[in-house]
Amino acid sequence: MKKSQENILIINDIRSVTNVGAMFRTADAAGVNKIYLTGYTPTPLDRFGRIRKDMAKSALGAEDFVSWEYKKNILSLLKKLKGEKYLIIGIEQAKNSVDYKTLRLHSGRGNVFIVGAEVTGIPKNILAKCDIIAEIPMRGKKESLNVSVACGIALFEILKI
Repeated sequence: MKKSQENILIINDIRSVTNVGAMFRTADAAGVNKIYLTGYTPTPLDRFGRIRKDMAKSALGAEDFVSWEYKKNILSLLKKLKGEKYLIIGIEQAKNSVDYKTLRLHSGRGNVFIVGAEVTGIPKNILAKCDIIAEIPMRGKKESLNVSVACGIALFEILKI
């Protein structure tokens, strides 16, 4: 049985080990209970089971405190989490997105936050599985933020930390 207001972060197809480490650190600070690393996202352990020193450097030990699991296929993971009644929230720019500051979570329901690749973002087939797509509006000339920065901004605002 899951806890009410359990918060999960899915880090999908992020290549940068340092960005993943930074998101572990942010997730710990924001009260995320579990991280799923999906697709080609690197894990805190390399393929030989050794600690990735480059990730440990940016995570500063958070990889030891936040529960994590690797899943190759995000779609099967989302199906499982939807079946468990989690609210699925994609952090992405999209035509049907809402301003992340207006998003209000319902108590008693767990939340899943998804972040995707820096350049391509969250693929459309994954966005289609989201209950909500939350966007951080851009005011400058750049179209987006670094994924670990966007993840932190969204988690802290949406969870009202």
